[in-house]
Amino acid sequence: MGLGYCPASPGATKQFRMTAENVRVEVVTTGEYPGDGLPKPVVFPDPSENVEEIDGVRTITLEKLIELKLASGMTAADRLKDLADVQEIIKIKGLGSEFAEKLDESVREKFRELQQAIAQARARERGLEP
Repeated sequence: MGLGYCPASPGATKQFRMTAENVRVEVVTTGEYPGDGLPKPVVFPDPSENVEEIDGVRTITLEKLIELKLASGMTAADRLKDLADVQEIIKIKGLGSEFAEKLDESVREKFRELQQAIAQARARERGLEP
């Protein structure tokens, strides 16, 4: 507290606001479960694991980011944007169905489903599919 942060609401312990910019900051702890918060194979990783450096900034690996977003969107009805985020990542990065093998088994089928939907949409745009 202080140092430019305040609780997002009275009594909040993991949700804060940056006082100068009014930006919400949520603290996630290693081992927590994405989405509905219930136990599942995908958990938030230790910050020292599943990281890579991009342009001098340490960030979570693409595989782990996609796993977390899929697990979140699959288990929490109010987190469907996480699935849309994965679709956008698939489009931007040009990920094929084989990328699913890099993911936890519990989210592979959903990844393949989203990737296939994108492939079908692209085929329709090119007039290759009715």
